[in-house]
Amino acid sequence: MPENLTPTRESKGRELLDEFRLVLGSGNLLDAVLPPLIFLLINALFGFQVAMWVSLGPAILIAVLRLWRGQSLLYALAGIGSVGLALLIVWFLGRSEGYFLPNLVSGSVTAALALISLLIRRPLVAWTSFIARRWPLDWYWHPRVRPAYSEVTLAWTVFFAVRLIWQFSLFQAEAASRLAFINFILGWPALVILLVLSYLYGTWRLRNLNGPSVEEFRRQVPPPWQGQRRGF
Repeated sequence: MPENLTPTRESKGRELLDEFRLVLGSGNLLDAVLPPLIFLLINALFGFQVAMWVSLGPAILIAVLRLWRGQSLLYALAGIGSVGLALLIVWFLGRSEGYFLPNLVSGSVTAALALISLLIRRPLVAWTSFIARRWPLDWYWHPRVRPAYSEVTLAWTVFFAVRLIWQFSLFQAEAASRLAFINFILGWPALVILLVLSYLYGTWRLRNLNGPSVEEFRRQVPPPWQGQRRGF
């Protein structure tokens, strides 16, 4: 693991790019960003009903493209499934705002899980890091490591709760166009910013907690520790 105690702005930028490739994967972000972006544009030009059906097109095209390239279809198929579920909800409820109901449900579940994880002292962000990196799970619960993940999880809880309240108020007001815009802005654009800030704060907090790095924890190195310098 590279240890750079005084990283330059350029090296920090490369570090962030490397971390995003690790967490988000290669090219899978397109599956999540392109369909809602096209939906937003078509909705503004031709109205909600047209946009609702046209939004299936990008998800299907991405799935075909990944099949042709021999890549994983997991994210593309998830995109098709979510759009299809949204169309079924619109048909069942008879309300165009139902298109966004799956996002409201997933957002409420995320906010609830984040809050519960804080209450049981097993922060959600630690679990997401463990799934992506497979670092020793006990390292995350170390008393000089866990506070960093708890504080970032608290920020996530506030973000998802505020987003949910805003989206639900627009859903209740039957404001489909405004809900489409807010759903997009507070989707991947806001999440990317949240992930960047989480990583920058988390790595800074780990250094200041003076806890063991992952490798020091694995080797059971006694204090004082050099600490985790990269990765969160």
